[in-house]
Amino acid sequence: MSKLYPFKFKTIYKDKIWGGEKIRTYLGKDFSPLPNCGETWEISGVKTDVSIVSNGELAGESLAKLLETYKEDLVGKSVYERFGNEFPLLIKFIDANDNLSIQVHPNDELARKRHNSFGKTEMWYVIEADPGSTLISGFSQEVDEKTYLEKLNSGRLTDILNKENVEAGNVFFLPAGRVHTIGKGLLIAEIQQTSDITYRIYDFDRVDDKGNKRELHTDEALAAIDYKHYDQYKSTYDKKKNEPVEVVTCPYFTTNILDFSQSVTRDYSSTDSFVIHVCVQGSYTLSYEGGELNVQMGDCILLPATTGAAKLETSTGFKILESYI
Repeated sequence: MSKLYPFKFKTIYKDKIWGGEKIRTYLGKDFSPLPNCGETWEISGVKTDVSIVSNGELAGESLAKLLETYKEDLVGKSVYERFGNEFPLLIKFIDANDNLSIQVHPNDELARKRHNSFGKTEMWYVIEADPGSTLISGFSQEVDEKTYLEKLNSGRLTDILNKENVEAGNVFFLPAGRVHTIGKGLLIAEIQQTSDITYRIYDFDRVDDKGNKRELHTDEALAAIDYKHYDQYKSTYDKKKNEPVEVVTCPYFTTNILDFSQSVTRDYSSTDSFVIHVCVQGSYTLSYEGGELNVQMGDCILLPATTGAAKLETSTGFKILESYI
């Protein structure tokens, strides 16, 4: 068997009714011949869109085949015991040139029962934001199903939703069940459970190029929604330089922000998990036992659980989201 090494994958491009140009203009990824690009799937084990390795001697292999072949060497012993041959995280970039639909995702229990799937807890890191950009996360007040339906059916759902002003560097953690939408003008990195289940609640009465409205999932959403009101929806964290800062930890993933102006060595030997680097700024050379890999903004790297120590060497500085289970 080939020796494992840090992997890059071929980007999967998705055009969307709300997609724009920033995937190309800001992240430097060419999505032609698509008319726009709403999201890219960078590391995916979703069965309809499995990532393909683009670097090294295993180029051309699928993530599913890697996992089947290398098992806990790829993902870690505890991760493999828990998830088997299902890769547990999905990494995306999202460019909202218009508001996304207001939506909700089911939790593990509901998703398993209805779709034989994982639920979808996710986090957003805002890479770039047009002035005045907003998003919706959760409710602005205590509601119940009855109030929610009254507002939805009268076209006034946004009256009870929590709207946030957004700028680059903001982080939002969205547990399954939280009603949300990404607003116009935002470029976001998303880390989520491996799931493609979305219940669309309201789509601003939009129509596609054929004059059709997109399907809504009003009834399915009712049992999925968390109707509680929370004091805080935006994640707070210390914006420290040259040390890792934990921004999210939950049963599905832990994510740190590494905002470094100098080189650093990260020792992953006791992590017992794969590690993902999402580079949202700058560049570095990833040096590991057996080789090195150049990483720049927009790259997403999967480091196998066998990686051990890795040196991130930089002259420009870099900012990455570092995630593991």
